[in-house]
Amino acid sequence: MNIDTVQFARFVLGGSWIYHGLVPKLITVAPIERAMTATMGFDPDTSLLLTRLAGVSEVVLGILLLIFYRNSALIILNVVLLAALLLFVAVQIPSVLFEAFNPVTTNLSLIGLSCVLLQANRTASSPHH
Repeated sequence: MNIDTVQFARFVLGGSWIYHGLVPKLITVAPIERAMTATMGFDPDTSLLLTRLAGVSEVVLGILLLIFYRNSALIILNVVLLAALLLFVAVQIPSVLFEAFNPVTTNLSLIGLSCVLLQANRTASSPHH
C-alpha cells in the first residue's frame, strides 16, 4: 500500500479523535454533548464531568493512534469504539442521525480509514512483502 495513503489515514483518524475530544468537549461543551450525557439521567455536574472525561479520553486515543498506527489491536479497538458510539447515538438521540455531518457519515468514514490501516498492517507483516 502506498505510504502516503497510510499516512493520510493515520493523520485523519488520529486528528479526528483529537479534534472531537478538544473542541466540543474540552474547549467548549457543545449542546449535543450535554444532551447525550443527559439522556443517561445524570445531573448537570456529572454530565459535564463525563463529557470532559470523554474529551480527555478521545484526545489520548487520537495521540495513541498517531503514534501506534501500526498496532492492529489499537485500530480494532478504535473501530469497536466508533461503532459503539454510533450505536449509542442511534439509541439515545436518533434524531441526530438525520442532521448534516452526523455520526453515520463521520464514524463510517473513520471506520473505512481504519480498514485502510488494518490492510496496510496486514500487507506489511505478510511474509511475501
